[in-house]
Amino acid sequence: MRKIHVIGIGAGDPDQLTLQAVRALRSTDVFFVLDKGEVKSDLTRLRRDMLETHIPDGGYRVVEARDPERDRRAGGAAYSPAVGDWRSARAGIYERLIAEELGADESGAFLVWGDPALYDSTLGILEEVLARGAVAFEYDVVPGISSVSALVARHRTGLNRVARPVQITTGRRLAEGFPEGVDDVVVMLDAHQTFRQYAGQDVDIYWGAYIGTPDEILVSGPLAEAGPRIERLRAEARERKGWIMDTYLLRRNPRDA
Repeated sequence: MRKIHVIGIGAGDPDQLTLQAVRALRSTDVFFVLDKGEVKSDLTRLRRDMLETHIPDGGYRVVEARDPERDRRAGGAAYSPAVGDWRSARAGIYERLIAEELGADESGAFLVWGDPALYDSTLGILEEVLARGAVAFEYDVVPGISSVSALVARHRTGLNRVARPVQITTGRRLAEGFPEGVDDVVVMLDAHQTFRQYAGQDVDIYWGAYIGTPDEILVSGPLAEAGPRIERLRAEARERKGWIMDTYLLRRNPRDA
């Protein structure tokens, strides 16, 4: 039976891999990497750097495939179907890679940024592949340090305050309003800097981009003051690299609750 490891590799720093993740890397014959194109080629390089750091003697293969494009213009009712189409396209690629590149007695691995359980599609896609019935395999999951954990660690703060909840959401959902009954909100996948609509409230922000990589940028402070700086740094970084991955924590002070 083929074996697949789904390995959380942290936010970019090779030192963020857990001992369990390193053991899984060293037991892997084939690493599957989806290439996102020239603009994001440094993401592929970071993965290769991790392998070279933790498996210096080699002995493995890296198989790359082009990641299918997602229709990022789709909004409203069209958003979920567009994501579904993209995931199914990925499932087809995963199915082919496993069937053609992984021997019956070999182990393969997908290296997942952050933690496979948090805003990542790999587990759902592998279940779709299994449901198709064309290729059989077992898989396990190795948790990783998420960008959320790395963010608050770099800012030397916690996710929540005493006896208070914290919510993790997306920029798309934050645009609909601050979650009811929650004053600490982690926002991921926000391409539109939705935090700007809360600049008039007494809110602090802890923001980070490219966390765990040499390009890391961190900004924190009252949103009204830090917001404009974040917008400028974000625009400059995106122009320089062609892409950006950022995450932030919004912390609303009690009198605005």
